[in-house]
Amino acid sequence: MERQRSFDREEPALYLVSTPIGNLADMTYRAVDILQEVDTVFAEDTRTTRTLLDHYGIKTPMQSFHAHNEMDKAETVLRTLKQGHSVALVSDAGTPLISDPGAKLVQEVLKSGFSVVSVPGANAALSALVASGIRPHPFLFYGFLPQKSGARQKVLRGFTHSSYTLIFYESPHRLQKTLADMHETLGNRSVVIARELTKRFEEIIRLNLEEADTLPELKGEIVLVVEGASADRAFTESDLVEHVQTVIDDGESEMEAIKKVARLRKIKKNTVYMAFKKHKSQDNQE
Repeated sequence: MERQRSFDREEPALYLVSTPIGNLADMTYRAVDILQEVDTVFAEDTRTTRTLLDHYGIKTPMQSFHAHNEMDKAETVLRTLKQGHSVALVSDAGTPLISDPGAKLVQEVLKSGFSVVSVPGANAALSALVASGIRPHPFLFYGFLPQKSGARQKVLRGFTHSSYTLIFYESPHRLQKTLADMHETLGNRSVVIARELTKRFEEIIRLNLEEADTLPELKGEIVLVVEGASADRAFTESDLVEHVQTVIDDGESEMEAIKKVARLRKIKKNTVYMAFKKHKSQDNQE
């Protein structure tokens, strides 16, 4: 067991500092204080972060930190911590590690015995969710779907029977194809497109998936919030069998598929197990 008391120790720490997702006024007082106090700010794009630091008069030195140099920079971070200095990690916008690099760094820092402290702030996924009008919980945040349609549909099929509200990030040039794949795999559901959140051209579009082909071309950073599966899709025996088989086809073992289906549908594992075994027995008799 390891217990971290983030405010009761004087040892150096890695601070994960959330930054605005577009509107510079969304920076928190605590985030400004931390970025002023640490020895170094590690930033996904130093040019983007320089604009933010200059806006708040923060003079702390910066170093780049991105997906291609994460392990090399992890050594630099650890060296700085061992010298007794705290550091901060920021992404281009929002909360670090959420669809951004940093997870490996956090693991290395914790493995070396140092604290990791989150400084909360803006997050595009949660901002879109609470403004969407779709049930806010339980929800599942996925991030960016695969770029190719086949791989994208394979991921989406795994959510066909989940009652969770689904949240995705997407680029504008793939939006129409992604919505079409969602309609094909998930059926006609409510979807909310939140784009350019907190910025001047912020827009929230509420529609059904079957209406997606009427959308004009959209620009900017996009969050998709998709309604979960309705209760009437959940409990027919043949539907359970189909769901288990879909998960197996996606690479899971039979028992793991049964556990996953039971978890997603919030029903007893034995109910799914008996339905699937009955189906297999009937197939063998034929």
